[in-house]
Amino acid sequence: MRIDVADGRITAVTAGAPRGGVVLPGLTLPGFANGHSHAFHRALRGRTHHERGTFWTWRERMYALAARLDPDAYYRLARGVYAEMVLGGYTSVGEFHYLHHAPGGKAYADPNAMGAALRQAAADAGIRLTLLDTCYLTGGIGVEPDEVQRRFSDGSAASWAERVAALAEGELFRVGGAIHSVRAVPADQLSEVDNGVPGDRPLHIHLSEQRAENAQCEAATGFTPTGLLQDHGVLDERLTVVHATHLTDRDVRWLGEFRVGACFCPTTERDLGDGIGPARALRDAGVRLSIGSDSNAVVDAFEETRALELDDRLASEERGRFSAAELLEAGTGHNAVGWPEVGSLAEGAGADFVTVGLDSVRTAGIEPSGVLFAAGAADVRHVVVAGREVVRDGVHLLIERPETLLAKEIEALWQS
Repeated sequence: MRIDVADGRITAVTAGAPRGGVVLPGLTLPGFANGHSHAFHRALRGRTHHERGTFWTWRERMYALAARLDPDAYYRLARGVYAEMVLGGYTSVGEFHYLHHAPGGKAYADPNAMGAALRQAAADAGIRLTLLDTCYLTGGIGVEPDEVQRRFSDGSAASWAERVAALAEGELFRVGGAIHSVRAVPADQLSEVDNGVPGDRPLHIHLSEQRAENAQCEAATGFTPTGLLQDHGVLDERLTVVHATHLTDRDVRWLGEFRVGACFCPTTERDLGDGIGPARALRDAGVRLSIGSDSNAVVDAFEETRALELDDRLASEERGRFSAAELLEAGTGHNAVGWPEVGSLAEGAGADFVTVGLDSVRTAGIEPSGVLFAAGAADVRHVVVAGREVVRDGVHLLIERPETLLAKEIEALWQS
């Protein structure tokens, strides 16, 4: 197969063509889409397992890390994180970004300094970035933000929308929005956040990740989190709900009826002990599935994608829950992060593709259709983003030794 590329787009895909140009030995797939990331959580990897705990004790350590970051430190850390993502097979990332302000909630001189740091980090790493700028106003339903959470808050949905409107998009940078959760945005401001995001850009929300979230929402409003979104007119096709782990049958039907997307983050959901969401039931209801690395405890597009099938096997005690084609569709679902032109190897599509070696100890002897079950991040040999070669022979071409950069920056954060 020959893939012709010009101006960041695929201009032709030709079968049976003679070898020429850049030869990509292995199996070439569309680039994977990371639908949900918190880049700064990468600094927690391997540092939250010293004793038994819960999601909520993990969250306290995450807050302690958030308090140490400023725009410069965030830029340096995120460069390494985004480089790791490209090496792991991702060509776009939706950054669920709520770390907006200085400690205490004071705005930086540039109110979007933290978002600008992420934009520059992604540009350096050669990955498409959708900044899902997140509205986060309360520390719980009816609870004022605490000292750390004040960094996340703009005070009101209107102030949040005004700040986000100042963000300018670029060639590989787009701006979407997010409601952090029904715990963090009052019900009477949900539709205001929805209206604050242009209709052609994605809107995301953490939804029903924890049973406690459901219980708090129902006690305060009489609705499940999904029901509350439906009641306020937020459910629609451009919405992606993240996790969607603890849903009622009625929730699943609502999400399907409104053609909502759902982003599963299996490695993080395992790490936090969240549970296994109803992926097959959602897909059957008409929900579009995508995957994300979330806390970046693992950065591996293949591991997240196959986990849709493998985790659903555990929950259902059945094999064959998803076809290979359905898994690839979920793993390469760039539409969830606002890049609808990316995700296929076809004329006119964005020129993002990943080549996987079929000669490693993991992939040797497999059928090509089994690559999602056999390969891992270490098998990614070449990555092209918008027609630009970013990874060659497993080496990042734009950032030298990302592992050294990550080690240095993470150690500095925990020593500060």
